[in-house]
Amino acid sequence: MKADASKPDGAAAWIEENMPDLGKITGTKFAGGSSWSSAYVYTTESGRQLFVKTALGRGPAAMFQGEAEGLRAMHATNTIHVPEVYHYGALSSPPGGGALRSSGSFIVMEYLDLRGRFDQAELGRQMARMHLATPQHDHAGMFGFTCDNTIGGSPQPNPWENEWVRFFREHRLRHQLTLAGNSRLNQLAEPLLRPCALETFFEGLEVRPSVLHGDLWSGNIAAVDGRPCIFDPATYYGHHEAEWGMSWCAGFGGAFWSAYHELLPRAPGFETRADLYELYHKLNHYNLFGSSYLGDCERLLARLVTKLK
Repeated sequence: MKADASKPDGAAAWIEENMPDLGKITGTKFAGGSSWSSAYVYTTESGRQLFVKTALGRGPAAMFQGEAEGLRAMHATNTIHVPEVYHYGALSSPPGGGALRSSGSFIVMEYLDLRGRFDQAELGRQMARMHLATPQHDHAGMFGFTCDNTIGGSPQPNPWENEWVRFFREHRLRHQLTLAGNSRLNQLAEPLLRPCALETFFEGLEVRPSVLHGDLWSGNIAAVDGRPCIFDPATYYGHHEAEWGMSWCAGFGGAFWSAYHELLPRAPGFETRADLYELYHKLNHYNLFGSSYLGDCERLLARLVTKLK
């Protein structure tokens, strides 16, 4: 019998009905959270632990579909370690004893013992191998993803596009600027958003879609049995250099970059494009966390505009 994930504890119901070898849920432990989700470790009668995240007031398509499909897309590359996804679905609760109604969503994943240290060079090699892998979805040569997702708490649209520069201009920069609604930022960005402007930074470069984590910073990287592991993605298929837009808070060292670029050599113009990809994330941080990121956004915009031909 299929589990009804709309029971009051949809996650426990799904686990008990679809993973019966594990037995009943015997305990749950809060494992942290953010303003948009909470994390728990569920323990079963067999002693097996599972990692569960929940979000109240947001359905599975809005909250966890993107995370689940992103983890699966990275897992399909058979490169770096990512947690296995078992299911995502709806949390529901009965209003006054009547029919059940949706009250949120959940995702059930492999529990990983995140502790210890990993080799930075191995992280670099595995990330390069992931970026070199062919995306699993059959939109050959296209940029985007099989569903929209979120970057932190912000919506991240991923429609399929044939051209990388158009995708990044419309669905990354213009999208974040629209969310910001800041006239000063829009004025500074206007030269970058003109047709053919951003193409200046990609002259002579052939961009192919790579599987991206999409939100790679130190909080989303850890060691599992001495191996690097990445999680909490905002995955899409894009230019591999776009992965490094969060490197300002990722702590990558020389060994990481040497190993990565040994497999994926640094192309001319890398430093300028690094500013462009950082801008996307700084705009998102401005939208999420406020004016402390405004100055960074203005400086990046001004610097990029000066480099336009």
